[in-house]
Amino acid sequence: MTTRQSAAHAQNHAPSYYAASANRTLAFAPLQGEQQADVCIVGGGFSGLNTAIELAERGLSVVLLEAHRIGWGASGRNGGQLIRGVGHDVEQFQPVLGDDGVDNLKRMGFEAVDIVRQRIERYAIECDLTWGYCDLATKQRHLDGFEADYADLKRLGYPHPLKRVAKEDMHEVIGSDRYVGGLIDMGSGHLHPLNLALGEAAAAQSLGVRLFEQSAVERIEYGSQVQVHTAQGSVRAGQLVLACNAYLGALHKSLSGKVLPAGSYIIATEPLPMTVANELLPQNMAVCDQRVALDYFRLSADGRLLFGGACHYSGRDPKDIAGYMRPKMLEVFPQLEGSQIDFQWGGMIGIGANRLPQIGRLPDHANVFYAQAYAGHGLNATHLAGRLLAEAISGQVDGRFDLFARVPHPTFPGGQRLRSPLLALGMLWHRLKDQF
Repeated sequence: MTTRQSAAHAQNHAPSYYAASANRTLAFAPLQGEQQADVCIVGGGFSGLNTAIELAERGLSVVLLEAHRIGWGASGRNGGQLIRGVGHDVEQFQPVLGDDGVDNLKRMGFEAVDIVRQRIERYAIECDLTWGYCDLATKQRHLDGFEADYADLKRLGYPHPLKRVAKEDMHEVIGSDRYVGGLIDMGSGHLHPLNLALGEAAAAQSLGVRLFEQSAVERIEYGSQVQVHTAQGSVRAGQLVLACNAYLGALHKSLSGKVLPAGSYIIATEPLPMTVANELLPQNMAVCDQRVALDYFRLSADGRLLFGGACHYSGRDPKDIAGYMRPKMLEVFPQLEGSQIDFQWGGMIGIGANRLPQIGRLPDHANVFYAQAYAGHGLNATHLAGRLLAEAISGQVDGRFDLFARVPHPTFPGGQRLRSPLLALGMLWHRLKDQF
């Protein structure tokens, strides 16, 4: 990529289906001069936007700085799957949080989806929200996991319909012979993520939040008041939120060492005939398999198949995303052999070593908060993070924020240059195990 191309990419959204079908155009000026606020937020994705909304609804003044465009990163490029839960295998945190703490994490995973639902309803955001999701099994051990999940969700009082699907009934869910069963969750679903992000930016603005794009932070002065500097301006605030996730980089080296940027990729077909779309996903659900190198896919509002996956830890993107992803799609849906790929794009998700979102405050600066490392479940978890951060910043003391803050998050070994190759080797081992 040339310097000119890099600059253009920074100023525009990735050339995705979402950017091509955005239902509103928002443009915010770069920061110039000095601003003052109760809270400064760095990052214009779901974490930053929802923290801003939650704070503004509580009466605090907020300035939000985005280095590129609102929703430029994972928030505007992701698979659009709105799935219950936060973290992976949260039982691993029982020694730190206890049984009640683990159950509270699980219930907050339900609340995270409800926050998205409520935000869309309150601010009348048009983002193609559609309910219905199915986990897909390719092995018996996946089905055993579904049985355990089903029992646990019932124990916790999950309020939405759940249904286990046997192999012989899978064609009611998906037009593929690849899967041996599934678990349907009608409390999860899918949506257009960029339109959600843009709608939330408009909501934040309506609440008085001052948003600035093309305003990369160059330097932060810490203290009882923080001062955040960009190329053309600065913000002085009592509290600071770092909400950059995989794009934090050198802004805070200690935090960035705890999150690994990993590439994820999506292709979108041409609009499919209704008969074909109904054959692929008869109930218009979002779906995802259980493999380490997972596939996730769904239909768009205009009948395209959006097929994603192929998480890369190497730090190198495929030269031809469509060429890389199309064979994976055809393994699931060989009937799409003659279908055209209209869009191909990728982006970086942030992954932590223990796969739990990192929500906390800096140990040496009590007025600096952060949220990052959603490990591919950011659509709902970011909204929960925004609420927890706002609760902590506004002085609400109920232990919810502290529950996340108590979990230690190891730094990836190898430094910035070696941590991606080292993790890529580790994930190769897990993928090999996944074959058996």
